Amino acid sequence: MTQLATIGTGIGAGGGITRRETDQRAEMAQAAKAFEAIFVRQLVGTMRQSSLGDELTGSSAVDQFRELADARMADNLADKGGLGIAELILSQLEKTP
Repeated sequence: MTQLATIGTGIGAGGGITRRETDQRAEMAQAAKAFEAIFVRQLVGTMRQSSLGDELTGSSAVDQFRELADARMADNLADKGGLGIAELILSQLEKTP
């Protein structure tokens, strides 16, 4: 079980969790991970654009491959909790009534 799945579950605190609450929490966790993935994609894309000179391999095929590789890396980072943004979002969402 990941850290993201154990935040604020109420297990061990005597609180009973309903199926609806568990499903709602899973949806919030998925949305938080998706947000983190989008954020990381934007971050990496911006870093790639800020080059200091002309690229030797400046073709559209290479650019397309890099975008796909960056998107895949961002998805993997978010899925594994790479930057911890999803955990922070989820903990804030659980604090609201």
